[in-house]
Amino acid sequence: MGPIVMSDWKLSRSFAFEGQDVRYEIRGEGPPLVLVHGTPWSSFNWRQLIPELARTRTVYFYDLLGYGQSDMRDGQKVALDVQGRLLAALLHHWQLDAPPIVGHDFGGTTVLRAHLLERCSFERMVLIDPVALSPWGSPFFAHVRQHEAAFRGVPDAIHQAIVTAYVKDATHSPMPPDTLAGILRPWLGERGRHGFYRQIAQADRRYTDELEPLYSGIARPVLIVWGENDAWIPLPTGRRLHEAIPGSAFVPVPGAGHLVQEDQPQLLVNVLEKFLGSR
Repeated sequence: MGPIVMSDWKLSRSFAFEGQDVRYEIRGEGPPLVLVHGTPWSSFNWRQLIPELARTRTVYFYDLLGYGQSDMRDGQKVALDVQGRLLAALLHHWQLDAPPIVGHDFGGTTVLRAHLLERCSFERMVLIDPVALSPWGSPFFAHVRQHEAAFRGVPDAIHQAIVTAYVKDATHSPMPPDTLAGILRPWLGERGRHGFYRQIAQADRRYTDELEPLYSGIARPVLIVWGENDAWIPLPTGRRLHEAIPGSAFVPVPGAGHLVQEDQPQLLVNVLEKFLGSR
């Protein structure tokens, strides 16, 4: 398939969660597979994987609350505790009992929260460069938390430059213009600008600190995938998480940064199919 730009990426289905609209889509036929994106990404970043995975599975994917095509509104709560509850509610809505699941970045954290705190059962879990161990969060995060209102008021051109500078090193190879445009699109305009700084301001280490003591009790098969050239969360952090989850498998991906699904989509598909197809 040819390259997909954000303007062509539409989630046609809707789920009402605590009075807010969450957009999702379902593709393919076969056993279920759930994909959960991270921050500041959206389901758009799964676009190269979904057609391949949907050949043999029914793939469920959505935009986190406050991200992509899902609701963004003033006063909204979009922190990791909310995202964990949302995932649990979606699984119930989809009538999925213990599906395999893939989570990237904050999506990996959301999967862990749903499993460990919301008591969601998964056949097996894939965590791709997840935000799972402290310390995490950049000085930029801390600055936004202290001055969110000021950031929300910056002119559009300056805001676009800030977001561009923030995301451009998430890939190991130079980020293609169409990929950058797809990542930027939900965050532009007043609604997107407010939403971008809102999700950063609500990021808090307490949501992972409360999980860390529970990792040793995970009994499901877990695969941890990590970009060898991740400039956001370095590879040694991935190895620490591997050590913290008994029996987990660990696969470093060469030539990939934090956005493994953008740098090495086919290699990632191969890794996923090998793990998900095994019994």
